[in-house]
Order: sequence, then C-alpha cells, then structure tokens
Amino acid sequence: MRRRFGDLLRGVHAPLLALLLALAPSSLSASSHMDAPLIVLDDAANTTDVYAFVSPAPGGKYLTAAVAVYPFEEPGIGPNKHNFDDNVLYQIHVATGGDLAEGSATFSYQFRFTTNFKNTGTILQSFLGVINDVDDANQNLTQTYAVTKVNNNTGTKTLLGSGIVPPNNQGLVTPKYNQMNNGENPAREGVASAAALDTYTQQSIFDLENGYRVFCGQRDDGFYADIHSLFDLDFTFGGPNKPFDSQGGFNLHNCVLQIPVDEIGGGQQIVGVYATTSRRKVRVLRDKQGDQLSGPFVQVARQGNPLFNEALVAVVDKDVYSRSRPTVDNEVFRKYAEEPELAAALGLPASLQTGRTDLAGIFIPDLIKVDLSTAPARLAGNPSDPGFSRLSIFGNDVLISSVQPGFGGGTIPGGWPNGRRFGDDVVDIAVLALASDLRTSPPALACAPHCAGVDIDRVPANDITYNKVMPYAATPLNGRNHPHH
Repeated sequence: MRRRFGDLLRGVHAPLLALLLALAPSSLSASSHMDAPLIVLDDAANTTDVYAFVSPAPGGKYLTAAVAVYPFEEPGIGPNKHNFDDNVLYQIHVATGGDLAEGSATFSYQFRFTTNFKNTGTILQSFLGVINDVDDANQNLTQTYAVTKVNNNTGTKTLLGSGIVPPNNQGLVTPKYNQMNNGENPAREGVASAAALDTYTQQSIFDLENGYRVFCGQRDDGFYADIHSLFDLDFTFGGPNKPFDSQGGFNLHNCVLQIPVDEIGGGQQIVGVYATTSRRKVRVLRDKQGDQLSGPFVQVARQGNPLFNEALVAVVDKDVYSRSRPTVDNEVFRKYAEEPELAAALGLPASLQTGRTDLAGIFIPDLIKVDLSTAPARLAGNPSDPGFSRLSIFGNDVLISSVQPGFGGGTIPGGWPNGRRFGDDVVDIAVLALASDLRTSPPALACAPHCAGVDIDRVPANDITYNKVMPYAATPLNGRNHPHH
C-alpha cells in the first residue's frame, strides 16, 4: 500500500524553514529542467541548475558558481552532437552589498562561444578518430569561448580570458573519460585531486586574469530527484520502480567559474547568485558590404529557486518569469509564493495554503545566497568530505559565519540554503520547506536529529559520484555505457 504524503512527513514536519532564518531571504536551486513552455523549445538556452559555494584557493578563497544548460542530453548521440550555442549569451550574475536585497546583479560574467570545424568535407561532424588530447587533429568540431566580467554599476567590461571546450564523451573515440581509459567502460567516478582527473578535463580548466579559473563542457547531470512522480501527481513518490532518478543516465553542459572573493568585495559578506541565457532580438539588416547585423540580446531564461516557476507560478506568467529579472519578483511573482497552489495539491493543511509570507521571504527575490565569510564548504565526492550531508544542517553539516549570528555563534548550514553544492538533496529539503511554517514564533526544529534520514522522493544520491576539485561536476556519461531507468 502506498503511503500518504502526510505519513511521509510524520515526525519530520517541523518548521524546516527555521533553517532559513539564518539566510532569509534564501533560495533553493534545482529544477525539473522544463520550467516554462517557450524555453522547453530551446535546449541550448534552457538553464537547468545553478550552483554556488565557497571553495579554497591558493592564498585565499573562491566563490565557485556554475550554470548548467541543455537538459536530457542523450550520451553519444550523432552525427550532430549537443553543444553550446554560438548565438546564445550565457551569464552568471552576482549581487553584492545593497544590490542583494534588490535582486540586482552587481557583476555579470558573460560566456560567448565560437564553433569551428577542421574538416567540413566529411560526415564525421565531431570525431575523426580517437582523441588523445583536447583540440587535437581528431577533434573535428572545436568550441572556444571568451569570459568577460561586467560591472553593472559602472558599465566597465573586462575580458578575463578564453578557453576550449573538451569533446563530449562518445565512447571509443573518447576513451580517457572512462574507467581504465577504455571506451567500453562506464565513465570515471569522481576524484579528490586535480591530478586524478581524466586527461580531457585537466586540459580544459583554464587560468584567467585576476585569479579566475574556468571550465566549460559536457558533464553528467548532477541533479537527482524523482521529478516524474511529482508531475504525475503521485505525491507519495511510490510505485514498483523505486528509486527513480528522472535525470539519471543523461548529460548536460556546464560552465563553472571560480571567482576570487576579492574581485567581488571580499569575504566578509553574503552574496546572491543567479544565471540567465539570452538570444539576439529577431532583427536582421545588411550594410553596404553585405554583412549581417543583428539586434540586442534579449533574455530567454533565468534560473534560481527549484519548483518556483514550474510548480508555483501559473501558466500565464511562466514565460514572463523566464524573460524577467529578479528585480521584479517582489511586485510580479510574490503572490505565487504567498498563495502556493502546490500546497493544496500536496494536501497540506489549509493554514499552509495561504498567507505564506514565510515562503515569499525565501523565493523573493530569486537569488542563491552564499555566506563568503565561512571556511570552504564540505563537498560530496569519492569519498565525500568528512561531515558532508546531502541534507546539510539536518545531518549536522554546518559552517561558522563571521558576518551573521545564524543559530548562535555564527552557526549556519554547510550547504543549501547557504548556497548549493553538487550533492545537496535540494528537492527533499524543498518539499519539507513547503510543508513547514515559519510564521509561528519561536520556530522549533523538532525533527532533529531524525531528519538526517529523511528521503521524501526515495532518491538518495546521483547516478555517478562528483569530483571534489574543479570542475566539481561529475564526468560525462559514456555514450556506449550509461544507465537509463
């Protein structure tokens, strides 16, 4: 017999949102990858997840921020493969100081891609043979990119540098991605040192100006959850084929940027992170030389809180959300946080279906908040750092802040809702957050210490382990050997 949703929460229905007091307004950071009608038609511009966390650096620390795009990439597809789009402007935005509360980006990091072929007189679009090194003679399709920092308050633009995208993991022609350098084997599991990374990944991490580091390329989809059941209206997450990771077996494309904290105002602050994609406005002219000119970039997608646009925002406003900035969230989208339709669908008490000012404090504006004053975040991997918990503070995974009191003595979550790490089980936490009530005072964390065992959707881990070093995201799955559930 399937359990009712209420039964799943019995004993853990305490105010999870009490955790968010330390970082409110905070945010969640995942999605089903199919947030709004129009962006579903544009895979290369479809943002899937944003990650943001504190990581170590020689002589200092980084804010590591990542955006993933192109959901549900079938590994090893051909002859045309999944790539970044030269016509899309990919951006990671960081809000600091007074811009944080307004949802306004202080700095924007722009990624522009250029695609070239070594040989266009062949049907072999991507691979002419076994690739031994990134951009060698057998990597027919090569993408390069430039990274530019924009100070939105001054208008200053700084070219930080460039990089090369490694090949996708096809299989036999990309053996070094895979176990024992064998294209028949599954992809390599995560590693704990840069020296242990596969050759292609090592060769695709670039040092930029002013201490930045970057990686852009195909990786495993690191978001794990039973999204299918949620949108199949099975709120018990039951069924005979459990656990069911809806993103298991698929790849996507990631841009991972390590930002020296001194570049964004130093480490004694909380910052907000979100990402967008934009395309040129449809406007084509010809100048006297016959060159094609195009209009300005127009935003087509943004990414922040999980289940907000897809599960809380009504159909009439979903595409509006994708095209807008967090600066309008308070005026336009607050109503969806305060009156969450999903709460009724989950059968939650009437008191949790209306007047949710607590949820509005989390979702509005849509920024992932990261406390830069802490030590580096613990990371999931192979093996995970001691003390890492996929449920963050519920597993006693905490950090100490020097800029906020948190739960006393500066104690704050080690992961979500203090940023998001690869491996944080944000869907389980998000469901519990919706079923909690922070409007009561004082809030009580009554479920501890039992919350460490909570697994609402019964998907406790990703299908492959993450890396504990740059680029952190897991190895892209092999086109010849990968799981589909």
